[in-house]
Amino acid sequence: MAYRYYHRPLFSRQWGGAIKWLIIANVSVYLVQVFAGRNFLYTFGLVPYQVTRSLWLWQIFTHMFLHGGLFHLLINLFVLWMFGKPIEREWGTKSFLKYYFTCGLGAGFFIFITSLNSRIPVVGASGAIYGILVAFAMLYPDSIIYLYFLFPIKAKHFVILIGAVALLAGISRGRSNIAHFGHLGGLLVGYVYLKFPLWKHRFHPEKLFTFLRLPKISLKRRKKYQTKSYKIEKKVNQILDKILLHGVDSLTAEEKKIMDEYSRKEKQ
Repeated sequence: MAYRYYHRPLFSRQWGGAIKWLIIANVSVYLVQVFAGRNFLYTFGLVPYQVTRSLWLWQIFTHMFLHGGLFHLLINLFVLWMFGKPIEREWGTKSFLKYYFTCGLGAGFFIFITSLNSRIPVVGASGAIYGILVAFAMLYPDSIIYLYFLFPIKAKHFVILIGAVALLAGISRGRSNIAHFGHLGGLLVGYVYLKFPLWKHRFHPEKLFTFLRLPKISLKRRKKYQTKSYKIEKKVNQILDKILLHGVDSLTAEEKKIMDEYSRKEKQ
């Protein structure tokens, strides 16, 4: 997954492409859901029993676009809009959508394996939204979030709090209409996705040739990949790792200058 850094304000009025279309899709499906009736909910919501018995595997994906009510829809879309915008701006639309749906599918899988015989439909994008909150906390760990619009708390502490609440609520299995393991699943999948990204283990031909002990070819490849552009890309990847782990504010002035120059080059 390619991460991009732009030296811009954290929040802006600009709508990202992914955010806009996700909001439109969720609102459109909710309107269909309201008028379509009960069968629509049981066909496209996540019903673990149906997935197990009838192999309705699409439900693990489609449940993300259905919601349990207007308030459920609005709160999810508000969080998506508020915290998703800076993430999409940093990563780009393609990488953002890939991450969003990965978290949503992960949440659906957690719901499925923790309630295999349940016949109650589970709906909502909350699992993907929890993944968005994790990404925001990892990119901007010291940003302030106002819990219940009143109590200031750092983003990194907020995510730990909601993760602990989801875990305890899921274990207690009290009477609740909330799929806590879905929230926890989206959160954990998002964390693992960002903490151990595949793009950190890129395939480098010179390493392969060194392993195969072919010195002549290895030397030729090494010269090719030790060019100025390759060194810059390597430095950029190191800076992106730093942003992911410690946030944008951890960058030095020199590192910000390198990323600004790289961003301008990418736009050309």
